[in-house]
Amino acid sequence: MTITQETYETSANYLKNLVPKEFQTVKFGIICGSGLGGLVDTIDQSTKVEFPYETIPGFVSSTVVGHAGKLVFGHLGESRKPTVFMCGRFHFYEGHNLQQCTLPVRVMKLLGVETLVVTNACGSLNPEHKVGDLMILNDHLSLPGLAGNNPLIGHNFDSFGPRFPPVSDTYTYNLRKIAFKAALEIGIKQDDIREGVYAFVAGPSYETRVEARYLASIGADVVGMSTVPEAIVARHCGIKVLGISLVTNAVVVARGKDAKKEVLVELGLSTEEDTEIDIEGYKANHEEVLETSALRAVDLQKLVKKFADLI
Repeated sequence: MTITQETYETSANYLKNLVPKEFQTVKFGIICGSGLGGLVDTIDQSTKVEFPYETIPGFVSSTVVGHAGKLVFGHLGESRKPTVFMCGRFHFYEGHNLQQCTLPVRVMKLLGVETLVVTNACGSLNPEHKVGDLMILNDHLSLPGLAGNNPLIGHNFDSFGPRFPPVSDTYTYNLRKIAFKAALEIGIKQDDIREGVYAFVAGPSYETRVEARYLASIGADVVGMSTVPEAIVARHCGIKVLGISLVTNAVVVARGKDAKKEVLVELGLSTEEDTEIDIEGYKANHEEVLETSALRAVDLQKLVKKFADLI
């Protein structure tokens, strides 16, 4: 599908015409990552309005387990902040181009969103980042972007932003400070919330061991398959961004057993034992991601709600 200015406006106008007056302009938006859509179950259910993606012009369906696939409007936190939630996102690896993946962000802009919280599940590359930790993004590394897959490639929509936008300030410093204050106020331990660099890869296969070591060597703390295209498009159209990652697994970076060494020892041609770990029991899987997301979801929900009250 070719996406035009009219595509964005048709989507936004469709929603504006169907939501109650109090949601026709919303300044706060949230994109919920894998297994984290339960946040909408904590909002005021009496005023909640939801739209399955397939009913919204220009939207496509989310096909990933753990992603509900609906846009929800509701009041969040004690401040009852009018909020629009993406429960599930569109991924590059599903076969959508990055313009399609990021279409909802520009629709949010047309709905009035000024601040966007983007959440995700990720794998840890940094040994200090343990499973269950939350990480506030202070920068990102986009491997697809460096290789020619940037969501801003193609026609520039001047009504949203400039042809060559800077993204060195993608993750707003003041929002990061507020997020840390919110985390500490709700009782998250200092050692359980961190700040770092998120590496975006295309997926859907998880990284090889040498790819993981490479990403770590060039400064990435965690790695995942989302968030960055949405953040780039949000900054392009002037939306402030807070990124939060939930570490759901440790990425395998070990070199693994050396087959030649093993054979030489078995044949009595060498006594040099291989000290590398057997990596078979350390392979990543999506079920692990969802399980950890579920265990830590309540803390992430509390953090986002407190953050909404503080901004």
